[in-house]
Amino acid sequence: MDIKSKIILISGPTASGKSNFAVKIAKKIDGEIINADSMQVYKHFMVLTARPTKKEQKNIKHHLYGIINLNKSFSAGQWLNLVIKKIKEIRKRKKIPILVGGTGLYFQSLINGLVKIPNIPLRVRNKARLIQKKEGQKKFYKKVLRLDNKIKDKFDPSDAQRSIRAFEIKYQTKVSMYDWLNKTKSIYNENEFLRIYLDFSRSELIKRIKLRTSKMLQNGAIKEVKKFSAQKIKKDSSVNKVIGVSELKQYLKNKMTLDEVRELIAIRTRQYAKRQATWARSRMISWTKINPNEIPDWIKKINKASLKLDQLI
Repeated sequence: MDIKSKIILISGPTASGKSNFAVKIAKKIDGEIINADSMQVYKHFMVLTARPTKKEQKNIKHHLYGIINLNKSFSAGQWLNLVIKKIKEIRKRKKIPILVGGTGLYFQSLINGLVKIPNIPLRVRNKARLIQKKEGQKKFYKKVLRLDNKIKDKFDPSDAQRSIRAFEIKYQTKVSMYDWLNKTKSIYNENEFLRIYLDFSRSELIKRIKLRTSKMLQNGAIKEVKKFSAQKIKKDSSVNKVIGVSELKQYLKNKMTLDEVRELIAIRTRQYAKRQATWARSRMISWTKINPNEIPDWIKKINKASLKLDQLI
């Protein structure tokens, strides 16, 4: 099967250069890029979420970036429905869909499909939210972990929305949210996907994260958070989980110095990258691993005439 029949998936930890790599591939094989990052779907945060720049988007169509209002919730299921439509549209134009991002659950939903979890009664949903509010997220996460130990390392312990969802599903159905997710089938064939994972060494990635954090602060992250703080955003809105928001709010209140903020954002980003790597080790075993330092040579090997990208992996 040549590349024209493929759906290209590009993943990797944060700060690994996925977006830039996707653009280079798209230019070479006449592709269009689709977002697979759960934070880049939101409007407003271009700098803090490292959304592709206008320069990167020039001459290459990008889809599903900055499409959701800040107060709206957005699930993997909603993303999957939009992506299926976009893939169909892109293929209709005789282009190649290239999905890029760091949200493992999004890729899993595309490759394996998403099961329809039974509706959770409102009383159970309210109960979960009440417990979470009463105990606080830290204690609530531990409670959820005792109820469903399969959630361990699957998402950020500070993620209240997913914690509540995991609690209510296991409480009501007696089945783990992740067991439900595994009972799925994709509408695509396994061999339709070309899966690429950018795999920097830990030491190199830490350097890149530190550099990117400094650039974000120089290029408008503070202004983004200042504007964001002036809006009436719900406290439980997913967009509050964007790394750097809470830290820069503290800076704007003169409770932290810029150097402290820079260090804390870098630490949280490294922690996030570690969780992404943990996910990849267990759920992206079959993905082709590429050292990003080898990308220039890798790109040169692509035969634009035959478009046989498969021969590279």
